[in-house]
Amino acid sequence: MRQRHKTVGVKVGHVLVGGGAPIVVQSMTNTDTADVATTVRQCLDLAQAGSELVRITVNVPEAAAAVPEIKQRLLDAGCNVPLIGDFHYNGHVLLTQYPRCAEALDKYRINPGNVGKGNRRDEQFSTICKVARDHSRPVRIGVNGGSLNQELVMRKMQENTDQDLGRSSEEILNECMVLSALESTELALQCGLRKDQIIISCKVSRPRDLLAIYRDLAQKTEQPLHLGLTEAGMGAKGLVWSASSMGILLGEGIGDTIRISLTPRPGGDRREEVYAACELLQALGLRSFAPSVTACPGCGRTTSTTFQELAEHVQDYIRERMPEWKQQHVGVEELTLAVMGCIVNGPGESKAANIGISLPGTGEAPSCPVYIDGQHFTTLKGNYDELSAAFEALLEDYVSTKYPRRAPGSAPPVATPLAANSSARNGLHTIANKPR
Repeated sequence: MRQRHKTVGVKVGHVLVGGGAPIVVQSMTNTDTADVATTVRQCLDLAQAGSELVRITVNVPEAAAAVPEIKQRLLDAGCNVPLIGDFHYNGHVLLTQYPRCAEALDKYRINPGNVGKGNRRDEQFSTICKVARDHSRPVRIGVNGGSLNQELVMRKMQENTDQDLGRSSEEILNECMVLSALESTELALQCGLRKDQIIISCKVSRPRDLLAIYRDLAQKTEQPLHLGLTEAGMGAKGLVWSASSMGILLGEGIGDTIRISLTPRPGGDRREEVYAACELLQALGLRSFAPSVTACPGCGRTTSTTFQELAEHVQDYIRERMPEWKQQHVGVEELTLAVMGCIVNGPGESKAANIGISLPGTGEAPSCPVYIDGQHFTTLKGNYDELSAAFEALLEDYVSTKYPRRAPGSAPPVATPLAANSSARNGLHTIANKPR
């Protein structure tokens, strides 16, 4: 890991982005913002899952009018996650016509590619920046490959032809992404924003372009950088493409806040993108968000599915319990667990974890040795329900005895008990919900 790229610190609500602060995880709702109850519920779920900044769409007057109520309900629920307004096309209108919306939001996202055309672009961009200045709010200048300023692109393409520069269209587009971000930053500064009020992003959908753009950007600015593929995709594709590009940049010290923009299945769990971002930072050793679970992939030695069911249950159980654990105990995020499927690597991996269990493989004795901090602690036997209940009890005992309790008033804020039950409310499939 290289030394972090030096950037200016920008406060978004109570969260510091850049300036050497820990890399911040953010996400975005996919609800109709005008539907206050549904949007609040998803904001709470995302914050509970680990999102430290939450962005909402502000696209129509009804959405702008709903923002103050959304913010108030979040605060009433004990959730002070900073709320970001995502503006395209008409942000200059909504922010001026709905001053309570401008005040309720903790940051404004501006896309310089669609804020206006011709002379109107700078005027309307400047309007948003002046609202941010007057409300002492930061902005993110978010350039997107899919909505890049076409006037800038055509100018650079013509320049390439006239001067016979021999540059590829990909190189020109990448250059335009960076130019758009830097020119917009200069305009924002001219409008009265300070450097500690501006975050930049240049999002594209291909990993190699993201690498080229952010490496170039990091050499040309000290503004905090928000990383992410603009359309990562679904499932494994979205995860792999995001990790392959963002992991490299983070390893090079580039990036101050990240989002993994996964496309959920219809009715899918929006929190998956938060879990993915947290796992990426944790895998690189940059942050710790929750206990990590090591589990073997299975092979011909593990024809039983018990170890897979137990591994999934432990992962779900941790996510369910973390809000309370974090409130009560210091350092519980560093806990490591192992759920292994046979004798080959089972005992070794179990000993390397704080708590590890080695389940029997095909033909092995029906017993499950458990290791705590490298030492054999007990041997469990029984069916899946009995094993999972016993392992839960060991886990709870370890957390309560090994991690010191927080002093009164020092606990981090949580969203709400409502969000803690969101897996059942959203229909998320978990083994934890199986009848016992």
